[in-house]
Amino acid sequence: MVGPTGRPLTNFPEPQPLESHGPARIIAMVNQKGGVGKTTSTINLAAALAEYGRKVLLVDFDPQGALSAGFGTNPHELDITVYNVLLERKTSIHDAILGTDIENIDLLPANIDLSAAEVQLVNEVAREQVLERALRKVSDDYDVILIDCQPSLGLLTVNALTAAHGVIIPLTAEFFALRAVALLVETIDKVQDRLNPSLQVDGVLATMYDARTLHSREVIGRLVEAFGDQVFETVIKRTIKFADANVAAEPITSYATNHPGAESYRMLAKELISRGGAP
Repeated sequence: MVGPTGRPLTNFPEPQPLESHGPARIIAMVNQKGGVGKTTSTINLAAALAEYGRKVLLVDFDPQGALSAGFGTNPHELDITVYNVLLERKTSIHDAILGTDIENIDLLPANIDLSAAEVQLVNEVAREQVLERALRKVSDDYDVILIDCQPSLGLLTVNALTAAHGVIIPLTAEFFALRAVALLVETIDKVQDRLNPSLQVDGVLATMYDARTLHSREVIGRLVEAFGDQVFETVIKRTIKFADANVAAEPITSYATNHPGAESYRMLAKELISRGGAP
């Protein structure tokens, strides 16, 4: 059976249980264009990995705090966030991490304070490595650390790319989204060259796909032309259920466990593990 990417669909195996946890593989979810499904994909990929027994830390690296809100946290009421971890020596990352209602998922939250970090980090020594140093202290406690980046290619995103082993690029199946990716790939190449030689693109994830439109199908074709096998076979289709789950502050895997959207993220988790992008 041929999937939306034009390749035969692989039947990815069920991930085997892990005998121990850590060190974590760190993955940055990056796209400087907003509204591409980054936060939704971060939440639901994490939930699917957690279902397969992986311990996941989610890092909210967007001052809007959408990832934090996605787990029912009110970002504005938080005293300690990722901002304090980055900029205050006395604040330990352990003090900032919160548990969630989803088994195997913890959260390092963010709020609007983080918007000031970009300016303040400029004066730091080794300013691109501040997040990496913080995550190193908890890496052994998790199997996967997912960083939900803000829609920009500034210093915060460079910090995420410097800390990461891999990058997932969520991308809506729309022409304008495709145009923005060239600049992102250039930034990833620069970080590889100057700061993090082991960084790799784990995959490009097509989101908000509508099989009924020729436009969506054409964009997926262009994606595969540009990125080849880096495009995940798993394609996330457009559905209102994701928005409903976000309002309920739950991943779709628990909000509508049998919905095709939930199955898509389980398939993505299996594909990521099969590709070596997660343990």
